[in-house]
Amino acid sequence: MLLAVGTELTTGSTRDTNSGDLAKELTDNGVRVIRTIALPDDLDSVTTEFTRALADADLVVSTGGLGPTPDDLTREAIAATCGVEPFVDPGTTAWLRGLFERRGMEMPDANRKQAWLIEGATFLTNKRGSAPGWLIDRPTGKVIVALPGPPKEMWPMWRDEALPRLKEHRLGVARVARTLRLSGIGESAIVDVLGEEVLRQPFPIVATYARADAVDLVVSAESDDQPTAQAAVDETVDKLRALVGQFVFAEGNESWADALAKRLDGRSLAVVEIGSGGQLQALVGNADYLSFGELVRSPADVTRAATQLSEYAERVRELAGVDVGLALYSRETKGDTHVRVAIATGADTYEEQRIAFLGGDEGQRRAVLAACSVLWGWLDPTKS
Repeated sequence: MLLAVGTELTTGSTRDTNSGDLAKELTDNGVRVIRTIALPDDLDSVTTEFTRALADADLVVSTGGLGPTPDDLTREAIAATCGVEPFVDPGTTAWLRGLFERRGMEMPDANRKQAWLIEGATFLTNKRGSAPGWLIDRPTGKVIVALPGPPKEMWPMWRDEALPRLKEHRLGVARVARTLRLSGIGESAIVDVLGEEVLRQPFPIVATYARADAVDLVVSAESDDQPTAQAAVDETVDKLRALVGQFVFAEGNESWADALAKRLDGRSLAVVEIGSGGQLQALVGNADYLSFGELVRSPADVTRAATQLSEYAERVRELAGVDVGLALYSRETKGDTHVRVAIATGADTYEEQRIAFLGGDEGQRRAVLAACSVLWGWLDPTKS
């Protein structure tokens, strides 16, 4: 369970990025995160949630509330939850004094609370700040990890101090996951194709996630035996590919830029965009294969492109001296976006039309994804 402590989080002054990032890291290590909660700097609230968390979870990880000011109450809350009194640790005090002495300063009395420890707690070094962390082994076998809130302090402490210690006690179970990235099909349509029973099966778990650039179909399994989990995931992925393989353009963390790079296979690309605001170039702009990009804005050119899109694709190909030219034309019509894509190679041209759901910026974004999908499909080596 993850607890993020700080009134700045509950008022919206600061976004809690720690919990999401830690949840992913724990999940990748085979730990099932049951809840994430943001809490204000209130001793009763924080103590109550630590007590509930220890009742429900084997591992509780908190971030924030380890500073020297009166509103930093995580240590007090943990001590109250465990029913023990904190004491000032001489070694931690010496470490803190050393931090200030190196700066030619005397340590303020307020920082003494950062040298507190409780029975069963291990001091976690902060390499980026003055707020040490705690790792507490409870007599029940449960564990509390208290980390500072600033990410630049939290991450080194988590990865260098806390996580290695947790792994010594066999953190989590073996977890295997594979992700199929789909384009041209929505989540509801995927349910119709796969059937609800597939998406409700307990092992391995099959879930869909709508991302900005695709719908991800994630297959995951947890087991005490890693080969068992791997075999179950691989078998299910093979079955899913048989059902939705035509929509799968990538796997894992691959992006559209990565998928197109594989299909282009060393060929270079130039693009011209009409009505999509440069979003196609933004999506694949860092790719080595994109040699040239152009935006068409003048009314005369926009009108001409509507009837001569293939010529625009060939023109940009010749202008850039590349292997493949692509022209994208998008125009909002009756609340949705009309999309046309032309591809030119010098030897021939190809055009395709699609309708992207919604208009405005969202329509432009979907038009760009449609253009990527058209190019990806046209580059399919099995069709040549």
